[in-house]
Parts: sequence; C-alpha cells; structure tokens
Amino acid sequence: MTTLFYAVCLVAGLLFTLISALAGHAFDGHDGGDVGTGGHAEAGFDNSGIPGISFFSPMVLACFVTAFGGLGIVFSGIEGTSSVWISAPLSIAGAICIAFAVLWLFNAVFSRSQASSEGQVASIVGHTASLITPIPENGVGEIAYVQANSRYTAPARSEKGVPISTGETVRITRIVSTQFYVERVS
Repeated sequence: MTTLFYAVCLVAGLLFTLISALAGHAFDGHDGGDVGTGGHAEAGFDNSGIPGISFFSPMVLACFVTAFGGLGIVFSGIEGTSSVWISAPLSIAGAICIAFAVLWLFNAVFSRSQASSEGQVASIVGHTASLITPIPENGVGEIAYVQANSRYTAPARSEKGVPISTGETVRITRIVSTQFYVERVS
C-alpha cells in the first residue's frame, strides 16, 4: 500500500512538471496573477524583487513530491528500509535535500544571468550625445546617446546652466539620479 502512495507521488510530480512545462511554453510562461516576484508564479511566495525562485515555488515543490515518491519506492524495496516508519522519513529527508539542490541550482543560474544597467549607465560619463530637446537656461532638455549598439534618451541639464540648442553634440560629464549633466563639445 505504501508503494502505491509513493508511486502516486512520483507520477503526480512528474505530470505536474510536464504539464507546467508545456503550459508555460504554450502561454509564454505568464500566469496573469500577482503571485511572487513580478507576478510570476514560478517565483513562489518570494516578493523581494530579487531574481530567482523561492522554496515554495511550484517547480521546487514538484521536485520535492517527485523525489519523495521516487525515493519512497527505492527505500520500500530495500529489505532494511521497507517499513513505512523508516522509508517515509528517509524519503522526506532525501526529497528535502533534492529540493534544496534544485533551489540552489536555479537561483545560481538566475543570479548569474541577470545583468544590471546601473554599471553600464555609470560607464557612459565622458561619452558624447546629441541634444534632441533644447536645454533652456538653468532648465532641462533631453539627450540621445548610444551604448552597446542601443539608442537611449535621458533628461539632461547644462553643467554651467547655459542654454544649449537642439542638434548640438554634448559630452556627458556626470549623472545624478536620473539627470545627466552635459557640456558642449568644443
């Protein structure tokens, strides 16, 4: 009877994983709800905004259930661990270890694949840009600059408070919050 329970857990975990993979691919991976980080169910109940998944994500829980079922079948087939009082705790412990390994693996992959634009923005100080909206005296205009083959725009102020006309080439001198400070290129 316990082997049947383990088999049901194994099959249910595998089916959930397969259905999730197929449905996620078919529906572009969006669940439409507000569950987890960024509204994605695969993030679990972690709402920290940090990329990755939580222990309570459906994927990790499915791995736990699948591992519990598979290990339960193995332990119940061994004569020394065939008792449910021995096979169940061993299966739970093994499933927890496997779930944590999956959690660690995916969080390691997700954290290494995330790129931050913060370092990239700081690296453009000294680069040139084009003024697309004029900067009035002590006012704000808009610049366009190219970085990594992509064109970006940003609000800009004149470093000395002087007006700068549209179309002029300027050099980015510093960035404060979201404001870019520029000066005319001589």
